[in-house]
Amino acid sequence: MTRKSPVEEINEDNLKVSEPGDAAAGPVAVVTAMHRGLTQSGVVRTVKSMHRINQRGGFDCPGCAWPDPLGHRKAAEFCENGIKAAAEENTTRTAGPDFWAAYSIDELADKTDYWLGQQGRITHPMVLRPGDTHYSPIPWAEAFRLAADHINATDPDRCVFYTSGRTANETAFLYGVFARCVGTNNLPDCSNMCHESTGKALNPVIGVGKGTVHLEDLHKAELILVMGQNPGSNHPRMLSALETCRKNGGKVVAVNPLKEAGLQGFMDPQKPTGMLGKPAQISDEYLQVRVGGDLALLQAFGHLLLKWEEQAPGTIVDREFIDSVTAGFDEYAAARSTIDWEATEKATGLTREEIEKVARMLADSKATVICWALGLTQQPQSVNTLKEIVNLLLVQGNFGKPGAGACPVRGHSNVQGDRTMGIWEAPPEWLLAATDKEFGITCPRSHGYDSTMALNALYEGKVDVFMQMGGNFASANSDTTHTEAGLKKCKLTIHVSTKPNRSHVVHGETSLILPTLGRTDKDIKHAAGPQFVTVEDSMSMIHSSQGRLDPVSDHLLAEPVIVCRLADAVFGDRFDIDWQAMADNYDVIRDRIERTIPGFDDFNTRVRQRNGFQLPSPPRDKRQFATAANKGHFTVSPFEWLPCPEGHLLLQTMRSHDQYNSTIYGLDDRYRGIDNARRVILVHPDDLATLGFNDRDMVDVISTYKGETRRVNSFRLVSYPTARGCAAAYMPEANPLVHRHLVARESNTPGFKAMVIHFVPEGQGR
Repeated sequence: MTRKSPVEEINEDNLKVSEPGDAAAGPVAVVTAMHRGLTQSGVVRTVKSMHRINQRGGFDCPGCAWPDPLGHRKAAEFCENGIKAAAEENTTRTAGPDFWAAYSIDELADKTDYWLGQQGRITHPMVLRPGDTHYSPIPWAEAFRLAADHINATDPDRCVFYTSGRTANETAFLYGVFARCVGTNNLPDCSNMCHESTGKALNPVIGVGKGTVHLEDLHKAELILVMGQNPGSNHPRMLSALETCRKNGGKVVAVNPLKEAGLQGFMDPQKPTGMLGKPAQISDEYLQVRVGGDLALLQAFGHLLLKWEEQAPGTIVDREFIDSVTAGFDEYAAARSTIDWEATEKATGLTREEIEKVARMLADSKATVICWALGLTQQPQSVNTLKEIVNLLLVQGNFGKPGAGACPVRGHSNVQGDRTMGIWEAPPEWLLAATDKEFGITCPRSHGYDSTMALNALYEGKVDVFMQMGGNFASANSDTTHTEAGLKKCKLTIHVSTKPNRSHVVHGETSLILPTLGRTDKDIKHAAGPQFVTVEDSMSMIHSSQGRLDPVSDHLLAEPVIVCRLADAVFGDRFDIDWQAMADNYDVIRDRIERTIPGFDDFNTRVRQRNGFQLPSPPRDKRQFATAANKGHFTVSPFEWLPCPEGHLLLQTMRSHDQYNSTIYGLDDRYRGIDNARRVILVHPDDLATLGFNDRDMVDVISTYKGETRRVNSFRLVSYPTARGCAAAYMPEANPLVHRHLVARESNTPGFKAMVIHFVPEGQGR
């Protein structure tokens, strides 16, 4: 395949603004998806990939972690953004040696993330040595020797091994074992930046850090709360489940500062009515909560449920469930017995009437599912907020019954599987002991760096080798200026990648780019024949994924092979581990996973079943809670919100509809009516007037945290119906505003939904 001409850079002056949409999907989504696929991949590759996305025997969509139906699957079991994700990977554009020879590092550093990502698939391993101005090709064997020399020359705890959620179970398992053979638990991953608050909240109160529902539970629910997430862009197939819930008589409530199209209406492109008729209504109620007001809202719900139960005993609270399998209810009830309504309305930006209306829906429901995503996990009080969700579910016995439970919705397609496989900077003793037994090693016991700790260690010059298995650490993390400065202090940076990204141009003294196969690529260069990998979705289903397209280059290696060959180069005969056997046959890896990780009995057989298999969940399966007291725990959290000084707003970062994390597909945020620009800030028109600015004014944005400021320049204000006192901007452009110490307590997740900002006219004070 040959490289096509690079796309043009972003011209922010070409911004077009239209009215926000009130429904997701429909015919425009179909046309857009087909256009992106054909433009990037051509007819043959597009059709082949569409035919196999999320199908049995096909590949798992890299676009999100939404589960697949266990029964009949539609011929088109994908969404618009799934096609965009596949097209990005299937692209016939290539970034081969000629590309790297044409652009110096200084030139690439001036390019946007969008331009870099659109250059195509990396075709050869590349190296940048001290003093070089350009990356140049390097043979695989030499690349592994170079990496091994650096890793063996430094202290294990000066090595950091970062992981993206796109990494399959087999790779993640090997990568964790590799790092622990090196001698470190420095295993940060993207979950540290996203759903770490979920695990920290759920594990101590229900005994598992994952969701407790099946996909079918959403269909059977009487009420679904969708909090802090935008399924229309980030996991659109969820809209089908919400539509089914409403058709079955259930109700849906959206809780989000932004009025998102997909939470209002849905035009299912699989149905004639979805293509030609009116949108199906999704939300029965929509609460535009103030950023940071979710904890106060949930506490108000709890107060009202208990108040109404007191007025009509036995109608709301499930006392049998509470008395038999929970602890701490009396303390919780005492804490929620009173409420300051004035403070609650100020914290949430909602009226008492709005809150009571939704609380009554909760009270009337006998089967409730509460879903959430990053809107709830990336604030200082996130862990307490999620514990408050558990309180509400426990009050009405919403665990272990059809149509009920906790449903954290993951973004990356295998980020949950990474943690299950042992990608964990703070691993429990059982995991380390099981790994020791299986591999005949002694794992380090001291905890390592999470993503925020890794950022700080990099900036402080405490990291010599930084390796990232997929992902784009420089753009995904907070405090971008400090993250980039830290990466540049490394002796060696290693990037296992499919396409160019920002991390490649903010490199260490030496930098390696190791090109890998993607989800859609055939993985056939093995002594045991073609191989497949496995993934875990948001609802703990384990199933296979096998690419069907010819790779764009003969020089690509699969991720498990890269880990095994690197391990051989680093360790030699230091350990009695046959890395080559695992690289040759992934069944060998899965056999070792079976002996190490609970829940994977008969792994190789069960994953070849029609739908794979679901990992056990005691709260869901048996109404059992593997906590210290073997009970579900009510907790008491203080009333807390994010106050904002006069003249300031609360900023949340977000994806556009044309984006997947730091990968930018295009410049059309269609549902929000924003096109051809990314450096925009969405602000309520009343807030613009109060602050003395106008729609489309150019400003510099300044954030303040504990007396320290961060600044991004040349953003355009856009009048938008968000919650009052709040603003929204795209990541990664707004990430420099997030101070590296602004994190969620306990989870250390960056505060991407908690920035206090103000505007100054463009150029003022620079």
